[in-house]
Amino acid sequence: MILVYYLIIINLLAFVMYGVDKKKAEKNKYRIPESRLIAVAVLGGAYGAGLGMLVFHHKTKKIKFRVVVPTFLVLNLICIGLILYGNYHLVTTEYEVNNALLPDELDGYRIVQISDLHNQFFGFNESVLLKKIEKEEPDIIVVTGDVVDSTHTNYEIAESFFKGAVKIAPVYYISGNHEEWLIEKNAEKYEAFIKEVESYGVDYIDDRAIDIDGIRLVGVSEMSLGKSIYTLPEVEKKEKEESSESALMVVLAHEPEYIKTYVEDGADLVLSGHNHGGQVRLPGKRGLVSANFKFFPELDAGVRDYGNTKLIISRGLGNSVAPIRVNNYPEIVTIVLKKDN
Repeated sequence: MILVYYLIIINLLAFVMYGVDKKKAEKNKYRIPESRLIAVAVLGGAYGAGLGMLVFHHKTKKIKFRVVVPTFLVLNLICIGLILYGNYHLVTTEYEVNNALLPDELDGYRIVQISDLHNQFFGFNESVLLKKIEKEEPDIIVVTGDVVDSTHTNYEIAESFFKGAVKIAPVYYISGNHEEWLIEKNAEKYEAFIKEVESYGVDYIDDRAIDIDGIRLVGVSEMSLGKSIYTLPEVEKKEKEESSESALMVVLAHEPEYIKTYVEDGADLVLSGHNHGGQVRLPGKRGLVSANFKFFPELDAGVRDYGNTKLIISRGLGNSVAPIRVNNYPEIVTIVLKKDN
């Protein structure tokens, strides 16, 4: 949505600048430099500039404006089309996770992971996204943080997503760094948001462990990242051999950089996001920059194996400060559990 806001603002600015410059020309006042009028068109305001030229009959006889503005209008259209496609073309990536301790009845169990929505708009009431999730036929949906964005916050979009998601499958949600920042900004408003989505049936499992369907699902809040899960007040340590109901430990932790802690805690599967696939995917499927502005991050996306622990990192769905994805389509992750015989 940041990109949309930018385009609206830059084109309105261009239109106004051409109108103001026309008025100044009629009154023989100090003019806006032509370099600025050209620059605003080049930087995404070609539509506003072109409309300003037509409405105000301004700069229409100057060759450079008659060439540059229409040229960049076409180029802007192409770039915007490519950017919007890159930001909104939803893809699904499926991973198979094999585990010998998996109960027979969970063979083929499907988990859909949603991460880093960042208030991204995917149709009215998030209908496009929800239809894609429904096609995956999940047994559960896990949401690994940053559903809302702290820089362009829209709780309503997040609420629409959750309201639709709970109709598809049980939903389990943990916080990310943007949720933490929203708590710092306005804890009361964030708590009201959590109460609202919980009223839909969403299970907010920050720093909690629950046993569902033969899986031990552990949620690690953003504020507890890097701590052993067994130091969290609502997480009790269980030995795997004690109960078949806790055979597979799945940890939800927004940032993947703390994977070593969860390996030491005996996690079988860790689901993370945060790094947006590196924002730009270079040849060889390598991400350019992490959410913490580290270039060529090791933990950008995909699967990593650490002995008996598997880490899956979602590329996420939305954007925050950087509104552009390149070779990095927004991603729904589906995990299929398989009995390893």
